[in-house]
Amino acid sequence: MTKTSGDVRAVDGVVPTVADVDRIAALADPVVRNLMITHCYHELSRAVAQRTGGSANWCSFAVWASKQVGQTIRQEDPARQVERVLASSPETAAAVDLLTRSLRRAVPRAALDRVEQVTRQAVVATARLDAAAEASARGNLKVFEEIAREFARFLVEVVDGGGPVAEFCAALSPGEPPEGQRYLRQAFTHYHQASSATDPKQRAELLLLANVEIGLHEQTRLQPEITAALEAPLVDPRELERRLLDLLLPGNRVVKWLRRVLLTVLGRRAPVRAASEQLAVHVRALARRVITEHLMTLALPGGELLDLSEDLVAEFPPLLARLSHPDLLALLPTVDPTPDSVLGTAARDWSDLPDRMHYIADMFRCHAYRSDLLSAPFTPEQVAELTCGRRPTGRL
Repeated sequence: MTKTSGDVRAVDGVVPTVADVDRIAALADPVVRNLMITHCYHELSRAVAQRTGGSANWCSFAVWASKQVGQTIRQEDPARQVERVLASSPETAAAVDLLTRSLRRAVPRAALDRVEQVTRQAVVATARLDAAAEASARGNLKVFEEIAREFARFLVEVVDGGGPVAEFCAALSPGEPPEGQRYLRQAFTHYHQASSATDPKQRAELLLLANVEIGLHEQTRLQPEITAALEAPLVDPRELERRLLDLLLPGNRVVKWLRRVLLTVLGRRAPVRAASEQLAVHVRALARRVITEHLMTLALPGGELLDLSEDLVAEFPPLLARLSHPDLLALLPTVDPTPDSVLGTAARDWSDLPDRMHYIADMFRCHAYRSDLLSAPFTPEQVAELTCGRRPTGRL
């Protein structure tokens, strides 16, 4: 049954309710909220799979996508990657050399020896990775509070409650996404049909159709947040210069001010600013590349990494090798320009909706019968921490 701890109602081996989804969506801490979202998707995934034949549904993929997004929200991998890229960048080395020469005679020798290290610290602090994290958190919440809520309502009202699916769908908005919910109406109708289908191939195609329909709705809705995350790493040269000098110049506020005056008197301030501006332009490009690469990587169970910028290396399962459902055959050409093939699935620009959907549609098809997609994203100990509204320890 659902149990409550503080203001967080945790899902533990039961079907999440609409109230569970609403409570998780209301959490203020974006890190804990993301972890709860990921766990809730897992519970929904298992519940839907049990009622539709055991193969992967949209929630099954959402578990691992949400877990991946959590790294961006926590600013873990992006910050480490920015530091690694900076350390191997010739442009960074040139800027550091210019800074070192500009600061000579104005800062102690010990500070000069730390210019490279301090530069990386200042860059990570000013690269607006927090803005990318905020955009990712908004997108994570936006999709969850709409789609997970409807999955919870669908399970309770239709699949388990026996209510008419037409009545359920009537509560969804007509029209096209991002505001209209036409694809959600269609998807839940097809999930309902799959739950009672006796022919395995028919059920497989209905589930694929429903997954793609929800994926198309979801990705259309996420377009502003994806664009914002990619555009986030703006670096202000003056802020970068200020942080650099604060880190490099020893002493209290007055001493730091005097050393800045000395830089100006010695004619060194202009070269420092020039180096900061040069570095800011370089870092913006690097940070965007890092964020893009991070958004275009999906970690699946067992440590497998999908690089979304490369063609899928997988085959369609036998039941989905050749498709026959008329609605599926009508929808796929709008999202998959290479029918019955994974060639060309690589997404070149993750901010481009058709590019994303081509990869996603074929990913749903190729991995429809991966049983490990239904596995738990967190350990029982981590789930226990989550039920108390705390951020778990260990690898997340």
